[in-house]
Amino acid sequence: QAHLVESGGGVVQTGGSLRLSCAVSGGTFSTYAMGWFRQAPGKEREFVATISRFGGNADYADSVRGRFAISRDNAKNTLYLQMNSLRPEDTAVYYCAVGRQSGISRSSGSYDNWGQGTQVTVSS
Repeated sequence: QAHLVESGGGVVQTGGSLRLSCAVSGGTFSTYAMGWFRQAPGKEREFVATISRFGGNADYADSVRGRFAISRDNAKNTLYLQMNSLRPEDTAVYYCAVGRQSGISRSSGSYDNWGQGTQVTVSS
């Protein structure tokens, strides 16, 4: 059973940047795809980005494509999300998750072992 801990959230002004990290312990990090999801107050959790086990494939939600970049360092068992040109609508709790498969997926049902989340707040 993998244990995930997100970090790097905070408060930033519109147009600013943040880099989220997700440290994974337990399990075999490089075996599975990884994903980032987010949940804003009063809204359902939504897909943000996903990356395959060796980083060769990635996919993004249309709302973040071109602004966010997902990456992973399998030697460090760490997943990243570089977020640029942040907007107030990006405000949410961001979660990382371990996939049940090696390939990418946008569906939250394709993931288990979720982190506790990190808050990102973008002020206007």
